[in-house]
Amino acid sequence: MDKKIGFIGCGNMAKAMIEGIIASELVSAKNIIVSDAYLKGLEDSREKYGFNITQDNKEVASNSDVIFLAVKPNMYESVIKEISESTRNDSIIVSIAPGKTLAKIEEAFGKNIKVLRTMPNTPALVGAGVTAICPNKNITKDEFEMLKSIIGTFSLVEEIEEKLFDAVVSVSGSSPAYVFMFIEAMADAAVMQGMPRDKAYRFAAQSVMGSAKMILETQKHPGELKDMVCSPGGTTIEAVAVLEEKGFRTSVIEAMRACGEKSSRM
Repeated sequence: MDKKIGFIGCGNMAKAMIEGIIASELVSAKNIIVSDAYLKGLEDSREKYGFNITQDNKEVASNSDVIFLAVKPNMYESVIKEISESTRNDSIIVSIAPGKTLAKIEEAFGKNIKVLRTMPNTPALVGAGVTAICPNKNITKDEFEMLKSIIGTFSLVEEIEEKLFDAVVSVSGSSPAYVFMFIEAMADAAVMQGMPRDKAYRFAAQSVMGSAKMILETQKHPGELKDMVCSPGGTTIEAVAVLEEKGFRTSVIEAMRACGEKSSRM
């Protein structure tokens, strides 16, 4: 693909995206330019990946066909203000921040601009993420397919209506944190019963990964798969009964509701 890709911000998510793009050979490292305030981190990343670096966000904007805004949500307004005049009208802005709607980004640029709203998640760091995407009206069909190809190098890609993005934040953007807490709790319980901690983490993490794979590959309802494990009068149903008593599912639902509401206020 003969496109110039720019990243403003070089944190973990940006590096996961860049690594996927380069590894796929979809875009050459020489056609990627990255800016960040932390020069040492930029230089270390250039040594590892071979892309071009700068500390001038305007240079990224003026030299890129696709510009990923890979900065924290609270930095979007200042970064957009900085690069607005340098951004070409035919360039595509890719947002990865929760709460930043297409309308907000268009308004911040103050001109007719092509914008793709996305919500990736941290499993992209190991090539196992999922990214929700939603284009504004200025992106053509061919451009949209091109963007899906780029994002598909580091995660699954799902086109989602923008009104559902707060739900996306809670169910995929933030949810790895809930899963990590669940794995940690399971491992702690195994350690309490005498298992070495390194083995406890492996058993817990592999069980979560395998269970998720069963849902995706069998297409069966999670409740049906749960019932397959719960033998009559067995150990699993005892554990399930305690989880229900303690409000396990209600806690997850309420946590995700709070997460989605926070996203809508950002």
